[in-house]
Amino acid sequence: MSAFEYAALNSAGRTKRGTIQGDTAKHARQQLRDQGLVPISVEEVEGREDSTRRPVTGRGISAAELAIVMRQLAIMVGSGLALEDALRTLARQTTKQRIKTLILGVHSRVLEGHSLAESLSKFPHAFPALYQATVAAGEQSGHLDRVLDGLADYTERRQQMRQKTTLALLYPAVLTGVALLVVGGLLGYVVPQVVEVFDNVGQELPWLTRALIACSEYVKNWGVLFLIGCVFGVVAMRYALRFERPRVSLHQALLALPLVSRWIRGLNTARFASTLGILVSSAVPMIKALNIASAVLANLPMRRALQNVARKVSEGSSLNGALEQSGFFPPLTVQLIASGEASGNLEAMLERAAQTQERETAAQLAIFFGLFEPLLILVMGAIVLVIVIAILMPIFELNQLLS
Repeated sequence: MSAFEYAALNSAGRTKRGTIQGDTAKHARQQLRDQGLVPISVEEVEGREDSTRRPVTGRGISAAELAIVMRQLAIMVGSGLALEDALRTLARQTTKQRIKTLILGVHSRVLEGHSLAESLSKFPHAFPALYQATVAAGEQSGHLDRVLDGLADYTERRQQMRQKTTLALLYPAVLTGVALLVVGGLLGYVVPQVVEVFDNVGQELPWLTRALIACSEYVKNWGVLFLIGCVFGVVAMRYALRFERPRVSLHQALLALPLVSRWIRGLNTARFASTLGILVSSAVPMIKALNIASAVLANLPMRRALQNVARKVSEGSSLNGALEQSGFFPPLTVQLIASGEASGNLEAMLERAAQTQERETAAQLAIFFGLFEPLLILVMGAIVLVIVIAILMPIFELNQLLS
């Protein structure tokens, strides 16, 4: 039995969309007719995923939604409910159509006799290789509920870290944008209105006033073109970053910046340690776990370094030694991993390394943006002060001449 997404007309002539299960598309259409609906389109969920390689869930499934799905599935499987019944119940409880479609697609694969991991692999955009490998290990070990619960914890931590980072970046970005708009408004509109008073003075203006007028004229004449150029540059950069070579060059340049490099290394190290920890705790083979963990790194040079680490480990090198030779990972993380390898408790040390790096990265962001706000206020105050002084200087000189 397969899952089908359908669009059909009801008795009022309105279009109704949803998901239905059936043996074939013909069977699904017949079920719709039995319900008093006129089928418009019936498409198999699995077929659409295989043919387009795009998620059948429209906008996809967010990390928060994925964590909820994994948590609920873990609870139902842990309570002794059969996997087929658990998936059916989960789909029935879900109110969002795209998630219901996804779960029913997985449920159809399970009914056909496939394992849960194989069923998830049919929807790689919703369930990455990490989930597929971890679930496969959980099914083989007989601890699927524990693995699903661990995946839910992992997804929630990733989501929390992403939210903290986004919120930390959002406020300074808005503050900087407002500051630039204020300065642009002063130079493009306010200053030209004020300096018109000095047109008929008949004497040379102070150099600071002349510089201010020149900046004002530039903003007034070329400001719109400058903004258009910036927008075009952003669009061009986004297009260029679709290709690997420009993306690698950008990531290497970011790693060369002192403060930014430390933040990027810490964030990617925390992501790597957390991912590898859940894979190791689920008894996924180390080489496969390293290759999967490398895929979650956003920085391409670090991703390639981790792939090289996997190769060295496959050749007999220790994990901590290969990580240290790469030069990308913080010494504390390497030491914790070395301790875990020596004590045979690698998964616990990886978890501790991930938590340590997350706390350190969060502290670095807090310090940086805590200093950024007052510095930006001081810079804005200095710019406004220069504008005011440049306007007042000719007035003071006129007063001196008249007196």
